[in-house]
Amino acid sequence: MPNQSESLDRVFQALGDATRRSIVQRLARGPATVSELAAPHEMSLPAVLQHLQVLEASGLVRSEKSGRVRTCRVQPAALKSAERWIAGRRALWERRLDRLAEVLAKGEDLSD
Repeated sequence: MPNQSESLDRVFQALGDATRRSIVQRLARGPATVSELAAPHEMSLPAVLQHLQVLEASGLVRSEKSGRVRTCRVQPAALKSAERWIAGRRALWERRLDRLAEVLAKGEDLSD
């Protein structure tokens, strides 16, 4: 499982930046060129390319070049792995909170 853990770490690291989250959010609507992705951000094209490199290394984005135009697409499988991890944590905490609610409703003594 270390490989899966490393992959998940790269996904969360990539999503830890607001610009990269914005790029992924835009790509969720469909493919876009690098220029289209750079347009809403006040940064140089090389800076946007660096963000895209991080997203590609994490597996969240794939790009292909046709002539001078590089088009990017989101890779849903990488997002699914993060979603499964988050859902697992959510389920755990929901069970714990449900149990706490049961204990509080019964008025059980929690000071053991």
